[in-house]
Amino acid sequence: MLQLNGKFITFEGPEGSGKTSVIEGIKQYFDDNNIDYITTREPGGIRIAEDIRDIILNRENVEMDAHAEALLFAAARGQHLAEKVIPALQEGKIVICDRFIDSSLAYQGHARGLGIDEVYANINNLEIISVPLTEDFQLNTEAILAQNAKILYLCSPNNPTGNSFEATIVEELVQNFEGLVIIDEAYIDFSEQNSWIQRLEEFPNLIVTQTLSKAYGMAGIRLGICYASQEIISILNKIKPPYNVNSLTQDKAIEQLLKTSVLEHQIFAIKYQREVLEIEIEKLDFEKKIYPSDANFLLVKVDDANKRYRQLIEKGIVIRNRTTQPLCENCIRITVGTKQENEKLIEVLQLISKS
Repeated sequence: MLQLNGKFITFEGPEGSGKTSVIEGIKQYFDDNNIDYITTREPGGIRIAEDIRDIILNRENVEMDAHAEALLFAAARGQHLAEKVIPALQEGKIVICDRFIDSSLAYQGHARGLGIDEVYANINNLEIISVPLTEDFQLNTEAILAQNAKILYLCSPNNPTGNSFEATIVEELVQNFEGLVIIDEAYIDFSEQNSWIQRLEEFPNLIVTQTLSKAYGMAGIRLGICYASQEIISILNKIKPPYNVNSLTQDKAIEQLLKTSVLEHQIFAIKYQREVLEIEIEKLDFEKKIYPSDANFLLVKVDDANKRYRQLIEKGIVIRNRTTQPLCENCIRITVGTKQENEKLIEVLQLISKS
């Protein structure tokens, strides 16, 4: 029996009634009482996830072989990965290279606060080992391989240094690290380097995560994608929540991903504006060094990072002060904006350069 109580509907049927009979009973009740309703289907998460994966791979001219798969993540590319992979390890250690706290997932070095990977690691009684980069912002292979750990987190292009790690070094680590190697490629679209998803078939222990928050401009939908072997993805699929990415998010992702010309224009514009910023910043009296960047920002060494940061804040411009981070003394990180935003930034930088 169905009873309509205000906004709620209760169903009382014979013991053992199935889901279909309940739904049909509700629909019949609505029909009999002239109540308008709509029916919806459960989200086709797997199919849509495959569509999103294929669109990205086609754009990058990558053919994923039969041993590789992809999985969508809610909450930007790696939070879900950290939530699911780390607990699955039970006790053990994870190595994180050059984790900085303001990064999207804090996969990159020496933070004073806790990144999401650290939170889940602590909850699950995992030891965290932070390995500093070398003086030229590259990976310290000897120090990394000396650790007895189960997961290695890398970010390439890295944040906040902006550089990509040398492919030969990464390859050495993936081949010799006795555990999972996770490469965070949040900024890969701004780099001239190839994505590591092109080499997944060579390395069964490799996981690559990407996000739709940077180049795709969809930070608001909090969607990322993970690429790995079928074996790894099948395990993640078993432990992830069902329908962890809602249909509206997936539909929006596909809508934007299909606008290939718009995306290409956005990436080209950011790379071009990055060059413009670099040229103009080099003219400033307080600039000491601009580090090469494969990302949508520049790391700049200045005379006094604290002073320049305060001056920009007073003018209504927010940048990142990285002077407290290892190897980044008196460094500020400047995000590449639109042409108009960059012109305003350059104008202010020239003004404070005189003080």
